[in-house]
Amino acid sequence: MATWKIRRERVQNLNEADVREGNYVLYWMQSSQRAEQNHALEYAVQRANDLDQRLLVVFGLTDDYPEANLRHYTFMMEGLKDVQEALENRGIKMVVCEGSPEEVALDAGKDASLVITDRGYLRQQKKWREKVAGEAGCLVIQVESDVVVPVELASDKQEHAARTLRPKIQEYLDDFLVGLTPTKISKQSLNMKAEGIDLSDIEEVLDGMDLDRSVGALSHLYRGGISEAKKVFRRFLKDSFDAYTGHRNQPQTDDVSHMSKYLHFGQISPI
Repeated sequence: MATWKIRRERVQNLNEADVREGNYVLYWMQSSQRAEQNHALEYAVQRANDLDQRLLVVFGLTDDYPEANLRHYTFMMEGLKDVQEALENRGIKMVVCEGSPEEVALDAGKDASLVITDRGYLRQQKKWREKVAGEAGCLVIQVESDVVVPVELASDKQEHAARTLRPKIQEYLDDFLVGLTPTKISKQSLNMKAEGIDLSDIEEVLDGMDLDRSVGALSHLYRGGISEAKKVFRRFLKDSFDAYTGHRNQPQTDDVSHMSKYLHFGQISPI
C-alpha cells in the first residue's frame, strides 16, 4: 500500500462513471512515455494496489500522426522499448499495439476496473481522451505529468506573455518541484495474456508502417529513451551549463541542453 498519494491538483476525472468490477487497472500511456517520474504511472500503481489488482500498461501506435516521419517514430520507439524494459523490471506488463490510440485504449480497457491516462494538450490528443471517456464504460482519470505546475492551478485565464505567467508558476514551485518515489506494485502482471508489438527489432516494426521516409533516423546522434536523455543532460551540465546564460540563444555554440526532443515525447520529466 502506498504511504503517499499524487497531489489532487494533478488528478481529474474525465467522466462520471464508477469503478466497475474488472480484472485489472489499465494505464493508457500516450504523452508521458517514461517509467520514471511519471505521476500517471505511479497513480495507476497506487490505484491497482488499493483494488488488489494487476496493472496493465498500453500504448497505441498509429502511423498517421500529423507531420510525423521516420525520424520521429524511430526516436519514439527507442524510448518505448526503454519503458517496456523498465516496467518489466517492476513486474508490470506493457504492450504497444498498432492502431488509433483511442481504439487501442478502449479495446485494452474492456475488462478493466478503471482507466488512467496522462494528459495531452493538442486538439487530436484531447479528442482521443474524450472518446475513451465517453465509451469506456468505467471511470476514466487523467493525471497531469508533463508540466511542473498543473496548468489550471498556475492560471485560470489565457496568458499572453511569459512575464505574466512566470510569477504565477513560481508561486507554486516549492510544492510541485518534488521528485517521485516509485510505488511497489502488489501484484505483478507479466503473465497477462495481452499481446502487442515485439519491440526487440524496432527497424523491422518501422519497415511495416506507412511512414514519411524522406527524413531519416538520427540514432547515431540522438537515441530515444530516458537513459539517453540522462546522458545528454549530464553532458550538458558538465560541459555547457556555465555558458548557458550567455549562449542559450546562439545555436552555433551548441551550449544548449538538447532536452526538447526528450521532453516532447515525454521521455523525461520536466521535474
